[in-house]
Amino acid sequence: MNSRVGHPLAYPALVTIGTLAITLAWVPFADPEQVGMLIAVAAVILGYTGFRFAVAVGYLPVGLRGGAREAAVRRVRQQHRLVSRSWLEITVDGRNRWLPVYFEPGLVTLVPRAAAIDGRKMSVDGRRMYPSGRVRDSEPVGRLVDNPERADPEAIERTGVGRRVLLDAQSAVVGPFAGLLWVYVAGGGVGAFVAATIVGAATATWLSAVSGSDPS
Repeated sequence: MNSRVGHPLAYPALVTIGTLAITLAWVPFADPEQVGMLIAVAAVILGYTGFRFAVAVGYLPVGLRGGAREAAVRRVRQQHRLVSRSWLEITVDGRNRWLPVYFEPGLVTLVPRAAAIDGRKMSVDGRRMYPSGRVRDSEPVGRLVDNPERADPEAIERTGVGRRVLLDAQSAVVGPFAGLLWVYVAGGGVGAFVAATIVGAATATWLSAVSGSDPS
């Protein structure tokens, strides 16, 4: 069964829903102060996700805006510590810029080519690209991996939801530290620590997903 999701924003949306469900599931077992903290965490998750999606749908760098035009584009994958993201290296008027985008399987087989830019939208091979952050005038930090000239035919099959969640869950190592901080601030015993650890791990996984992680 194909476990891949089609729209680039579908995966971070699913992870957001799951994280909200995990967070709010502890409300019936929490005291009033802890309920307030859980609701605050949920509000931050919902608000930040909305902001990131608004940026993805409506943002295009000032230097790339204007009427219909074309730009040379190639995709590179950034690996920096636990962070893995897809970037588009865009050449316009002889100047290179790097724009992070939400992952979609088509990026795995993308070779350098021309992209169409119209207003605030960018399309490559007829597929709209959704920015996951602001443009850079210099190369992103870390190791940048170019797409191979001949893509591995099995590469796309390794970008399913399960693999993506597993890779994003590497950030969940901060969960116990969040649990300790929670107990220090709000009090509670082992139960509060366990709940806070789970919420912290889920939130860390969500943050990686909503920031535009790349499973390839």
